[in-house]
Amino acid sequence: MVRVTLRTTLTTVALIIVYFTAPLNRPFTTLTGVGLTVALFALGTLATWQARSIARSRSPRLRAIEALGTTVALFLLLFASGYLLMSHDTPPGFSEPLTHVDALFLTITIFTSVGFSDIVPISQTARALTVVQMLGDLVFLGVVAKVFLEAMRRGVERKAGEPSDGGEGG
Repeated sequence: MVRVTLRTTLTTVALIIVYFTAPLNRPFTTLTGVGLTVALFALGTLATWQARSIARSRSPRLRAIEALGTTVALFLLLFASGYLLMSHDTPPGFSEPLTHVDALFLTITIFTSVGFSDIVPISQTARALTVVQMLGDLVFLGVVAKVFLEAMRRGVERKAGEPSDGGEGG
């Protein structure tokens, strides 16, 4: 359990460091949109791989927690990166210039459905990306979480059918 917690924490911290050190001070372009789309498809592929990994794991419950933590962090940071780039558009995509923290705040605000606060998308592109995130949030919560839970259930059932090795490891 300690190993899984440490690995999840280190992965999340590494992703946050990459986000905060990335040069996201240029406008959102068509190439950026393509890159974000590719990254979201890659995230879907990663989630599929993680579901298989959960089902085969010696510790499916712990592996599901790790997969969910990593996937949520990556999902949120991808959208925060897009929003930060859009804040540098001319005209800007949002009601105020965004910092790394502001973009992450906006992304988490949308993900948790608590409202926009004082930052709102004003350009058509920013509104479109916000809609994509909102729909992605629903897919994430409705599909990815269900797939991970189902993989965990299968892993637990598989493990229950095997001889005991004396404990759960990561």
